[in-house]
Amino acid sequence: MSKRIAIIGSMNVDLVSRVPRFLLPGETLEGLDFKVYPGGKGGNQAVAAARLSSGVMMLGKLGDDANSALYWQAFEQNGIDAGCVVTAPGINTGTAVIEVDTSSGDNRIVYIPGANRLVDRAQVDAHWQALMACDIFLLQLEIPMDTVAHAIRRLREAGKTIILDPAPAVPLPEGLLGLCDYVTPNEVELALLTGLVTDTPRRMVEAGRRLLHTGVRNVVLKAGAQGAWLVNQQGARHFPGFMVKPVDTTAAGDSFNAGLAAALARGAGQEEALRYANAVGALSTLGAGAQGAMPTSAQVARFIHDQQGGN
Repeated sequence: MSKRIAIIGSMNVDLVSRVPRFLLPGETLEGLDFKVYPGGKGGNQAVAAARLSSGVMMLGKLGDDANSALYWQAFEQNGIDAGCVVTAPGINTGTAVIEVDTSSGDNRIVYIPGANRLVDRAQVDAHWQALMACDIFLLQLEIPMDTVAHAIRRLREAGKTIILDPAPAVPLPEGLLGLCDYVTPNEVELALLTGLVTDTPRRMVEAGRRLLHTGVRNVVLKAGAQGAWLVNQQGARHFPGFMVKPVDTTAAGDSFNAGLAAALARGAGQEEALRYANAVGALSTLGAGAQGAMPTSAQVARFIHDQQGGN
């Protein structure tokens, strides 16, 4: 029987402009189009995980504005257990203003936390019994650090599997990484966590080894199209990415993390889980918006089968 996944984190509404190139300071540029999508690292990981695995649970806060309706609809459409999601009166739902460069698929994001700032210890504690029905937990850093640290400490005491996405890049409390089973930084986040230069694969791996001194069990280095590296006490191994032509890379890292969790939930070993996560991340870049192109488990299986030549 597959294990259950829970996400503790942020939910945003993404205001997305597609542009022919990134703007220069002081420049006005005509955009190609404008869309509104549900997003936020926590919500993205919940939707991505729910398309890959059943019984996914979400804990977070939404505002009482019109934008929150997008998320209640997303919960229903994707079969997400939202019993731990709370509406904060008089507060706006978190918002992200996103600019997508159509020539490369890269993005720039401005984040306004809104209700996400109000996800607190009390909410975690109030829903603790419901959370204990889950086995694998995904957390990020778009809610208060105090809440993240409190949840991780309690989850470690309960013997749960903890996957921390240290994004956005901010300093972490001492000892927090040592409570995690997996930490999944990209190049920028890895540099902040270690104080090392991470501009080449070799330097990324060196920095990943440095992180092991914090006590974290596994460091997963996310490198976009280059794939990922798994660094642990057994060594460092590269898992190449899948070659696709990206349309929008927004939430590719969130999709990767959800893929990792979903593979581990069904009992996959680390090597299989990293390949699966790479496939999920790659497929998520083939459509617009954070959640629009997140694949189902059937789509991932077919993609991996085709990439292996149908063998």
